[in-house]
Amino acid sequence: MKEIPLGLTYDDVLLVPQRSYIDHRTDVSTKTKLTRHLELQTPFVSANMDTVTEAEMAIALAREGGIGIIHRFMSIEEQVHEVKKVKRHVGFVLGNPYVVSPDDLLRKVWKYANERDVDGFVVVDEKNRVVGILSKRDFMFETNMQKKVKEMMTPFRKLIVEKVGTTFPQARKIFHQHKIEKLPLVDDNRQLMGLITARSVQNFEKFPYSTKDSHGRYRVGAAIGVVKDFMERAMELIKAGVDVLVIDVAHGHNDVALRAVSEIRKKFKDIDLIGGNVATVEGTLDLIERGVDAVKVGIGPGGLCTTRVVAGVGVPQFTAVLECAAVAQKKKIPIIADGGTNYPGDIVKALAAGASTCMLAGWFAGTDESPGGVIMRKGMKYKVHRGSASFLAVADRKIKLENSSEQHLNTIVAEGVEALVPYKGKVSDVIYQLLGALRSGMSYCNAKTIPDLWKNAQFIRVTEAGFRESKAHNIEEL
Repeated sequence: MKEIPLGLTYDDVLLVPQRSYIDHRTDVSTKTKLTRHLELQTPFVSANMDTVTEAEMAIALAREGGIGIIHRFMSIEEQVHEVKKVKRHVGFVLGNPYVVSPDDLLRKVWKYANERDVDGFVVVDEKNRVVGILSKRDFMFETNMQKKVKEMMTPFRKLIVEKVGTTFPQARKIFHQHKIEKLPLVDDNRQLMGLITARSVQNFEKFPYSTKDSHGRYRVGAAIGVVKDFMERAMELIKAGVDVLVIDVAHGHNDVALRAVSEIRKKFKDIDLIGGNVATVEGTLDLIERGVDAVKVGIGPGGLCTTRVVAGVGVPQFTAVLECAAVAQKKKIPIIADGGTNYPGDIVKALAAGASTCMLAGWFAGTDESPGGVIMRKGMKYKVHRGSASFLAVADRKIKLENSSEQHLNTIVAEGVEALVPYKGKVSDVIYQLLGALRSGMSYCNAKTIPDLWKNAQFIRVTEAGFRESKAHNIEEL
């Protein structure tokens, strides 16, 4: 028999402390690359799982310098809506503001306001010329649902409008001087070309390290599959302004997945594309050859994933990241370490092994921003967290998206589990703790940047006794 190689996970290794010239961990930069073209200030990506990332989580991650990947376990229309919510949350200029017609009834206005989560509209005529502004204060106490927009709006003659090309300092001065909430941008024919809001001006510089595109909007990613509607889904997401597409498939080194990557890259040449998941050098190279801009590494390391015990397949995550990153870095393609980070120090180890970012699920599940409500159990607060291949997750998709009958559910072979995770509060607090641990670990390795960490990191293998010694022991914790 061939010699069987040894696979190591994060618990099997430690980073060796080195002489450090870093005075304080705040001197450390966590700036990194998500893909060949997209940069992040924080190397954290929220996982594309239905109990982790929808618009609210993606907004929170982008605000803190990371990025969220909207899961695909919903209709195309629903996923597009989630992406648009992120792209519209902040941004210096809204290119396609929501509009209503002067003859629209209040009933329709309320419907739009609730569906789109907005509190005001630009009013345009049939030629897209601005005729007024309808703010929520204009209609929030109105009880006549048959009342028309033109009876409630602020007419054009009373509006402050500007031309396209208004700069941020100019906009801020106009909002301060006129005490307005919305500033329509028009051309010489009064046609609507964009909108600047007071909130966009206020938020534009509020979070200096947030992940924004060239228009000042938060960046967001979205997951797509490799069969059925994946090309249509990709097209609609790109139209909605998504910044990066993530191939979401359990085995990325499969001909079906590889063909899908090639199809997407051929049709959508300019979109950033993340391929995966893989756990081998060969899988990484095959994805890179087909044009991906980053590779997601991890087969079975996630806390809710049971692929390794159900299918008997996987590579311990430290070894997988180390080997995949070694070849990807030569091609200048970033690696995303997906899963297996049970302790904050594991994030440091993953990045030191060559990853550019870490995709996190369990760390962010249970926060305010994760989908789902809070559950009370024995006086404690929890939220539901489930693997994408768990029985309930697969069953939900079959019933909701594939119209399968319940009697076919016995065909499901689950490769994940469901769980309750303790309620954690705001995700920003979790990110703060993880970033502090990362900066501390980097300072131990004399690494001011993540590329420095790749260069300086020295690992040592530890025994089970060594791992036990690493944790708190021989005490009763408070």
